[in-house]
Amino acid sequence: MEIDDLRQIDDYRWEIPLGWKDGMRVPGIVFADGELIELASGDRALEQVANVATLPGICGASLAMPDIHRGYGFPIGGVAAFAEDGGVVSPGGVGFDISCGVRLLKTNLTREDVAGGLEDLVAVLAADIPRGLGTRGRIHAPEPVLRKVLEGGARELVGMGYGREEDLAFIESHGVYPDADPARVSEYAMKRGAGQLGTLGSGNHFLEVQAVDRVFDPAVAQAFGLHQGQVTVMIHSGSRGLGHQVCTDYLQVTDHVVKRLGLELPDRQLACAPLDAPEASDYMAAMACACNYALGNRQALTHWTRTSFEKHFGGSERSLGMELLFDVSHNVARMETHLVDGRPRRVCVHRKGATASFPAGHSEVPEVYGAVGQPVLIPGDMGTSSYVLVGGDRSVEESFGSTCHGAGRTMSRSKARKTVRGNELAERLEREGIVVMAGKPSLLAEEAPEAYKDVNRVVDVCEGAGLSRKVARLRPLGVLKG
Repeated sequence: MEIDDLRQIDDYRWEIPLGWKDGMRVPGIVFADGELIELASGDRALEQVANVATLPGICGASLAMPDIHRGYGFPIGGVAAFAEDGGVVSPGGVGFDISCGVRLLKTNLTREDVAGGLEDLVAVLAADIPRGLGTRGRIHAPEPVLRKVLEGGARELVGMGYGREEDLAFIESHGVYPDADPARVSEYAMKRGAGQLGTLGSGNHFLEVQAVDRVFDPAVAQAFGLHQGQVTVMIHSGSRGLGHQVCTDYLQVTDHVVKRLGLELPDRQLACAPLDAPEASDYMAAMACACNYALGNRQALTHWTRTSFEKHFGGSERSLGMELLFDVSHNVARMETHLVDGRPRRVCVHRKGATASFPAGHSEVPEVYGAVGQPVLIPGDMGTSSYVLVGGDRSVEESFGSTCHGAGRTMSRSKARKTVRGNELAERLEREGIVVMAGKPSLLAEEAPEAYKDVNRVVDVCEGAGLSRKVARLRPLGVLKG
């Protein structure tokens, strides 16, 4: 798609006009500035926005965040809401890494407290936290245990001794996605998940020791418990092989539904099922299981992060102030109530590479943050910043309560491996004072800073559009990758 095909609405919004592609039911809206829209036009991502606009029951517009890039069916960075009556759910609108998400741990440590022993600290974390492609976890999860995790999420892991009861108040959905049914998860998906509970994974997943290097909104930062110079830990991981298999299984199921109903789709990857069909209910129940697996997975990783800090600093994790700020997913579909054509309607909001971003007072904001708004956690790349945002005042009306989820790729993983040498990247980051430990240099190269958009520009667009506001910026100190 060419830039000339778009209509610029303002400094932060571009419209793909209704009718650009045959069958569009609503326009497309892309949140971007001039540079980011140029990057988005370089692959099929904008065409994918238009494709999504053809799906039955879509409400308002097919939306894309400024970190948009090409994905499976839906673009990564895509948001779309479908009416409960007449709409659909599409596994491609959630993606393969269901409930991939981010959680942030606070500490009462300062940058100076970790500076001298940073390499040792990252080494302790590396020894305690399983990571990498195909790695087995430290939690023995035979089928009866795994089923409980699929139903109980982070709450089940807390019950098993991994973390604190009070953690649950700082996780979306209080750590448990409702309506999960392990009977809707295939035997093969269960098998893939059994050995990976409590693993960081590979690719863009990471654990990062960070420091707050700038506070933008002191009042909200205080409510979140953040301050200048404070050490934090960010964990980015998902549902591992189990979630990938759930998506794979239900793409096949929904493909059969499309053929049975004779639905005409511009892309087979948009396979979907009507929300009132049993196949849609089955997928939503299986997806909730994968979400609970991911929440439980991050809960276990949090527990081992705390014990690693205890080993390194010689004090209890409570004395180190290792409290959870928040945990939020960015690959999920949820039933929510939103105003559509001036009246409240139940809709299935797909957020694929997009994060929920609700303002103060919204019913979806956890009670502990009700007065300020939902925390939004935005990972950058290894060489730049991550951000803590808060839900924007216009997010509900503009984007069904959504904002970006990260920087967004500009370079495929294969191209990054050909462009960047992992060992040289590690040396470069070390010169910048960032300690990196990764399983393979090639995997490190895949996540090089030059493979991503400028996260500062991405979050600025989201703030300019009213989707979220900047609260604090976090600089990497030590990075642990698969």
